[in-house]
Amino acid sequence: MNKKLIAGNWKMNGSLAANDALVRALVAGLAGQGGCDVAVAVPAPYLAQVQSLVAGSALALAAQDVSAHEAGAYTGEVSALMLRDFAVRYALVGHSERRQYHAESDACVALKAQRALAAGITPIVCVGETLAEREAGETEAVVRRQLAAVIHVNGHCISEVVVAYEPVWAIGTGKTATPEQAQQVHAVLRAQLAAASDKAARIRLLYGGSMNAGNAQQLLAQPDIDGGLVGGASLKPADFLQIIAAAQ
Repeated sequence: MNKKLIAGNWKMNGSLAANDALVRALVAGLAGQGGCDVAVAVPAPYLAQVQSLVAGSALALAAQDVSAHEAGAYTGEVSALMLRDFAVRYALVGHSERRQYHAESDACVALKAQRALAAGITPIVCVGETLAEREAGETEAVVRRQLAAVIHVNGHCISEVVVAYEPVWAIGTGKTATPEQAQQVHAVLRAQLAAASDKAARIRLLYGGSMNAGNAQQLLAQPDIDGGLVGGASLKPADFLQIIAAAQ
């Protein structure tokens, strides 16, 4: 059975002083806990700082994005090989905010996952539907389409990814899918992965829609939920550590 994975996404938050206090609190809180894997996805300018703060600890470093390009004239982009220089273990790809605000297509997300894998970084592939799509009964079709693009480009390497289901209507809204709603979609994704890979059982599926200290235990008890992609609560050490404890 896979260890669960709890990944914190700081989004565009942080400062040198705040990061130092947060990471030190997390490293101290994680000492002696090995029941699940834990990562923090930090803004690119802080990768070097957080790399030094997590050195030798159980906390892994993640990036919030990665370029679909290997290198070259792409001002402002950060390549997978650059991330690897900072010992980045995971990279978020296709987060709903990137899809929405930066018009990232399914094909672009699939390429980003491919770049990460080629550099030895585990992509956390985000999929999820909007409120309009859910109300139109399109949830399964949307997440299957988003994941299919990644499977198509990455083939047998798909067993090396992590998938995060994040219903867009439940991100930062305080709304959460019920454990049953989340499990239903996770089961669809698991079946799709099983059809693509004989190693589907090892692929971790995270839930990423307003997971917090209050609901983490119920969500993590579902059979196909292998962890969480945590937003706001990951900026509060006590809350984030409580979610991690629920995943042990």
